[in-house]
Amino acid sequence: MSKTIWFISKYCMPELKDSVGSRGWLLMKEFANRGNKTVVITSNSNHLNNLTNLNLNKINYSPEGIVFIILNTYKHSIAKSFGRVLSWFNFEWNLFWLDKRSLPKPDVIIISSLSLLTILNGFFLKKKYHCKLVFEIRDIWPLTLIEEGGYKATNPLIIFLSSIERWGYKKSDIIIGTMPKLAKHVHNVLGYPKPVHCIPMGIDKKMLTRIEKIDQNYINQYLNPNFFNIIYAGTVGITNALENFFHSAEILKNNPKIRFVIIGDGALKKVYKKKYGYLKNLIFAPKIKKNQVQSALACADILYFSVFKSKVWEYGQSLNKIIDYMISKKPILASYSGYPSMINEADCGFFLPAQDTKALVKKIEQLFNMTKNDRLAIGTNSLCWLLKNRTYQKLADNYLKILFG
Repeated sequence: MSKTIWFISKYCMPELKDSVGSRGWLLMKEFANRGNKTVVITSNSNHLNNLTNLNLNKINYSPEGIVFIILNTYKHSIAKSFGRVLSWFNFEWNLFWLDKRSLPKPDVIIISSLSLLTILNGFFLKKKYHCKLVFEIRDIWPLTLIEEGGYKATNPLIIFLSSIERWGYKKSDIIIGTMPKLAKHVHNVLGYPKPVHCIPMGIDKKMLTRIEKIDQNYINQYLNPNFFNIIYAGTVGITNALENFFHSAEILKNNPKIRFVIIGDGALKKVYKKKYGYLKNLIFAPKIKKNQVQSALACADILYFSVFKSKVWEYGQSLNKIIDYMISKKPILASYSGYPSMINEADCGFFLPAQDTKALVKKIEQLFNMTKNDRLAIGTNSLCWLLKNRTYQKLADNYLKILFG
């Protein structure tokens, strides 16, 4: 029997001309394909997406029949800022006063972080419509702020967010996390166990048909295949722990064949350029479009990502970056000391201790000395594993079983 499902998240990207849509959108599309009515409520305050050409605060309809509303919300350009907090409250205010009378009555409402504050509106709507309330965690806050943002547990903002988090876990009917060990964190917060389900990030098959080639001049300048290219593709920011990457480039600077390539932009890019720009084996490449990423990764010999040593990762990860890397079928090196998943399950790379430059350099040299065919054999199974285990069709079926049995 058809159900009505609302998905509310401040950051959710609908499917547009140059984007297949974010995780929440792809799940709602699959729910709709199975005969359910789906409603998405989001904001236009995500600096990564341009939604200004769509009708704000009005009902929009996707080709799949998804009803979606984009709330006009205060914009901010810096993630770690008062403006971001102000944007949270502005979204909740607009959500509370949104005229919902024309929307179908929900059987379940999914509140997907961030922002944590939306669980307050979610609880109000649960009582109003007498429906199930799902609290979905894609980023563990405020723990991330404490572990990686430098905030103290006694900070008033942290105390406030902690109380919202605890209250949300307590009042929600279902808790879902993208990370595999969230139940352990929920237990720590509540002081008692509560069922927690894992629906991780996935792959949309359309991504494989929307790959756009990069200009050959870009490849010649930044991704020359005559070199052994170690590529990091993504944001260049404080949480990306890239010092390890740069220190390895310093150590291996005398090897003329190895190149370290950064593809992307971020708050620390200028800082790193100033500090490490003298290295001839280090390339800072410009940011590219999402659908060009696979063309760039095809030029890699090794793909790299890193995190800090942090309690956040004890509960596992489910990162879009890893999905992108695995699609490319290239070996992955991960400076990551948390709960392992995906890379080890697909056997397509190696986990190394976080912030351990010595271990990273040793593994790079080991892979460099392999034959090209032996290196390619390491990553060859990654895409098959994704298509078997992480398609949004499969994840949507699992999600619906959790929601309705």
